[in-house]
Amino acid sequence: NDTQMKLLSGIMSQQSKEEIIESSRVRYCSRNRAGKSAMIDELSDTFGWNRKHTIKVLNGKVSLGKKAMKRGSKPTYTEAEKKVIVEIWKRSEQPCGKRLKTTLPLWLPSYQKRHGELLPEVHGNILKCSARQLDRITAPHRLVLSKRYGRSTGRTSHRLKTIIPVQCGPQETDCPGWMEADTVSHGGGSSSGQFVWSLTLADNYSGWTELAALWGNSGSEVCVGLRRIEKRMPFVMLGFDCDNGSEFLNTILESYLLERTSNIIWTRSRPYKKNDQAHVEQKNFTHVRQLLGYGRYGEIELVELVNDLYENAWLPLRNNFTPVMKLIEKTRVGSKVKKKYDTPQTPCDRLLNCPKVSQRIKKELRSNRAELDPMALAEDIEKKLEAIHQIIDRIEQQRAEEAAWANEASAGAGSVPALVAPAPKAYTPPTPAENLVKRAKKKQKPTNVRVS
Repeated sequence: NDTQMKLLSGIMSQQSKEEIIESSRVRYCSRNRAGKSAMIDELSDTFGWNRKHTIKVLNGKVSLGKKAMKRGSKPTYTEAEKKVIVEIWKRSEQPCGKRLKTTLPLWLPSYQKRHGELLPEVHGNILKCSARQLDRITAPHRLVLSKRYGRSTGRTSHRLKTIIPVQCGPQETDCPGWMEADTVSHGGGSSSGQFVWSLTLADNYSGWTELAALWGNSGSEVCVGLRRIEKRMPFVMLGFDCDNGSEFLNTILESYLLERTSNIIWTRSRPYKKNDQAHVEQKNFTHVRQLLGYGRYGEIELVELVNDLYENAWLPLRNNFTPVMKLIEKTRVGSKVKKKYDTPQTPCDRLLNCPKVSQRIKKELRSNRAELDPMALAEDIEKKLEAIHQIIDRIEQQRAEEAAWANEASAGAGSVPALVAPAPKAYTPPTPAENLVKRAKKKQKPTNVRVS
């Protein structure tokens, strides 16, 4: 009909709609049951309403246009009161509703000094506002704030944990580049102060291992170590699997890994599950602890010496001339676990036998290994370790002299000698061969059992 065509074309105004509805109400009351049903269908089709809503309109139970009223009670607090509450809430470090209710009486006098006296009804409504109502008033403003750094942005590690997927257990890979990363502390059992750390990267496919010495374990130092490693690594890093430590979950490493042309899949292990990174945990012991020990490396000059040891002697020997075995199968028979390993190969040989490694990389690996001499590398390792140990011995001697001087000074003053903790040893001397022999088993005394 004409009315429906006018509605569809948008010509009819709101006033014309109200006039049609009012005239329909009058005719609706005077018609019989069949006429009422036909009118309900007509209005429902014309305005696109549900039949129940059309019936309420014709019965006068729904007001339209400017006369329409919002459901529920009228708002108790005006914009003037909300403005004062939100301003004080922001200035007082966004407390919760319960604390804000106690904060308002304390801050209102200062607010009135700066912005003028409030009307008595506004002042009274602010003070009688409940804690739950204060939460509702401040809720829309909690996400529309200026840039802040602190609890408004949340901890970086919490945010990164939501975007970095968890990698459980060992990864099945058919090419190099999927690296597991971890850091090793050289603090001698103490985390106080600055000291040397080792960054370890282990390839899951070949066992190729890269190390870098860092001064501290901050995110920037980890990025420095990664840049140093990637320059000399023979293949491209495709994946980076780390633990949940703060040295990895930070914005500096996020920008280094994710804001680059080549995509790197960044994953993390489960908290407190070291078996998720079994490969790099093994390299931490065989490549770092067995070489440098558990002592403290507390001088910054040791960083370059350790890096020189890693790059020019230790890693070429381990990656090119030290065969490793890979676990193929593990089965449980009763209470025993049987493990099956493949033929031992060096990490370099595994890369040479990989069909997905390019011929250019294989040519570089062969030429680099041809220039190396394992016996010369072993001798070079001992020389570099000796230079590192001399510096550590000098540091420990200085600490011992300082401790002795402190004890003499305190004893001369007639007081109790000062207790100075001994310096942690950076390495342990080799155990004599005669002490490595197993001791004879102790004879167990027979026990007398009385039987009644």
